[in-house]
Parts: sequence; C-alpha cells; structure tokens
Amino acid sequence: MNNSSHSTIRLYHIALSPFCRKVRLVLAEKRIEVELVEDRFWEPGSEIQRRNPAGKLPVLRMDGRLLAESQAICEYLDETHAHPALMPHSAIDRYEVRRLCSWFDDKFNAECTRPVMNERVWKKVMRAGYPDSRTVKAGLSAIRYHMDYMKSLLEHRRWLAGDVMTLADFTAAAHISCLDYISDVDWTHSSEVQEWYAKIKSRPAFRSLLADHLPGVHPAPHYALLDF
Repeated sequence: MNNSSHSTIRLYHIALSPFCRKVRLVLAEKRIEVELVEDRFWEPGSEIQRRNPAGKLPVLRMDGRLLAESQAICEYLDETHAHPALMPHSAIDRYEVRRLCSWFDDKFNAECTRPVMNERVWKKVMRAGYPDSRTVKAGLSAIRYHMDYMKSLLEHRRWLAGDVMTLADFTAAAHISCLDYISDVDWTHSSEVQEWYAKIKSRPAFRSLLADHLPGVHPAPHYALLDF
C-alpha cells in the first residue's frame, strides 16, 4: 500500500454544490490540507456509488475512511480538530446551530438553491434541456423571504446563531455563494444580510470558493469581490 496516498485527505466534490462548499469551508477554516477531486457524477465513469451508496456528494476520504453527509462530516471535523471551534459549548447553543444548519440544508435548499441551480446551471452543464422560468421565478422570490428571516436573526445577533461565528454561518454562506455565483441574490434587499455575507466572504477560508469556475457557467462580475 502507498502510505502517502493512504494518508492524503481527499474531498470528492463538485464546485457549485452547497453541501461540498460547506465541508470545504470547514476544512479551510481549520487549516486542514485537502486534495480536491472533482466528481462529475452524471458522467460515465463516476465512482460516486462506490464511495457513497447514497449517490451523493461530498465524500471525504480521511483517517482511512470514506465519510459522507455534509453535516456529519462537518461535526466530525469539529470534534477531531477542535480549533477554531464551529460548534458552541452549551447544549442549547448547539441546538440552535443545528436547527439553522437544517433550515438551510433542507428548507432553503428545497425552495431556493436546488430549483434555481437546477434550472440555471445543472440543466446547462448536464445538457438536460432549457430552464423553466416559473421555477426560477419562484426560487428567486423564496430567496427574498429567507433573507428577511436572516435579517430578523441578525438584528439581534452578531452572527446567525449568536455572538460567534459557527457552522450555521458556513452552511448559509455555502448556499448563498452558489446563488451569488450566478448573480441571483438581490443584495439591495437587506443591508444586514449583505454585511454578514461580506464578513464571512472576507475570511481566508472563502478564498478557494471565490476562485471556483464551472466550465460553461461564468461567475457574476462581483462574485469574487470583497467590496460588492
């Protein structure tokens, strides 16, 4: 066995997946060196089913194991690499972080990220037809609803789950950054949310995300700008 290959940490991912981005942000924040391996799971030759029987990305090869499910991966990383901590100490504060992670990974994804990205990005990349304008319009309207909810949180907190940055912020930013790549976030809708995103976007952990480029889908002109 090649020991160096066995010890290399690899993340099987796709650039504009919010779930992959969430794990990338945690790895970068904790300064864990990782090799990014793109898995175009819709193409012949993908080994996604072998790595994860659920057929989902991301998959992290680490500590001699294949780890799946972004929330489980992120909490594993936080427990095995304590600094900086992304989960609070108290049970009620951890509850709030997990509640918000679920909000963005489930509700926000179902109403905003998945429909808009499917129609405007993945149909094009996978050559699966033309976007449905009604689906896109509904997704864009839902983004504004969620921004209003985020604003209501940020009016009383420095970060989404409280006074310190947590995994909840990275989860939300992972989703929003995908939509911002294609210029589908109306930053004039909430200055509070824009200021929050500017703070998190300025972190060193965000740099690799801002360098992403999906072939055939160009990022918005402001996407990589810290002052936007």
